[in-house]
Amino acid sequence: MRPATKVGFTRPDDPDAASRPRMRAVQVVGERELVLADVPIPPDPAPGEVQIRIRSVALNHIDVWGWRGMAFARRTLPVVAGAEAAGEVVKVGSGVTGLQAGDIVAPYGARTCGTCPACAAGRDNLCDTLDGMFGFHIDGFLREYANVPARLAVKAPPGLDAVSASLTPITFGTCEHMLFDNAKLAAGETVLVQAGGSGIGSAAIQLCKAAGATVIATVGSDDKVEKAKALGADHVINYTKERFEGRVRKLTGRRGVDVVFEHVGPATWAGSLLSMARGARLVTCGSTTGITADTNLNLLYQQQLKLFGSFGCSLRNMADAMAKLAAGTVKPVIDTRVTLDDIATGLKRLESREVFGKIIVEL
Repeated sequence: MRPATKVGFTRPDDPDAASRPRMRAVQVVGERELVLADVPIPPDPAPGEVQIRIRSVALNHIDVWGWRGMAFARRTLPVVAGAEAAGEVVKVGSGVTGLQAGDIVAPYGARTCGTCPACAAGRDNLCDTLDGMFGFHIDGFLREYANVPARLAVKAPPGLDAVSASLTPITFGTCEHMLFDNAKLAAGETVLVQAGGSGIGSAAIQLCKAAGATVIATVGSDDKVEKAKALGADHVINYTKERFEGRVRKLTGRRGVDVVFEHVGPATWAGSLLSMARGARLVTCGSTTGITADTNLNLLYQQQLKLFGSFGCSLRNMADAMAKLAAGTVKPVIDTRVTLDDIATGLKRLESREVFGKIIVEL
């Protein structure tokens, strides 16, 4: 990461920025270009907002995509990186109830309107007028302080630390939405978790086991096999050494699994479909190996398979994940901890696919 070429920035809607104290922030300034910049601390929170001292940021593939310049539209550089975080409330705007200074909170991953039918129903991930995703389209959380709408700041239960809370807006929240809202996972079912060593894969293994499911996980190297088993996976397949779909068929007596937790894309898509039992459900939230995959339509309708696209989570999903973390039902799986100065190292490690669990940036 190169040093900032100029200090800070001033936005047209923030005329007093130059007179405020400064903070450090990691900005994306171009494709694969990051700077550790000195920028103004946000002003006091507006009515309905809280100001958070960010303590932990969990890195995700969306951060890698943003770093690579894959933001598609509605983005003006520089933009502060970091989509998933938690911290401590330091200031509360007027009209805010239920939050006070000292509370540990995790901000929702996107700035939603709060008034459309989807938001009113608690489905912010279907917001009609989504303003943008933090760290991708709009300034994110790789900075020391941030102001967010209080309704989007989910309070952590007593005793839950900021590192654990920072894994709920995307990592555990996404899995909650995929497995329970969309796939309707039930006790006694069998689940195939793809890429079980990834951040969401390691979370999914734990959530599935806690729900009473049998878990078959895939990983990309032998050293991840025992780690996945330690999280609760009943069977672990190194997909670089054998065709996982053949092994799944053997493990299930040729029946197949009830649910596939998919987020890899073309590299595993066809095998995922072949691993499904009749009437099974596949839920996907990502495509880290590409965006286009062939689908066997005969298999799809003859086996009456159900495919669900899943994006983000709800505020309820975050709260449910926090409750499970606080109770010890699931636990954070940390691969590496870095500082703001080492953010480029963390992103490169995430790109390498050598990780098992999450890379955490501690502030």
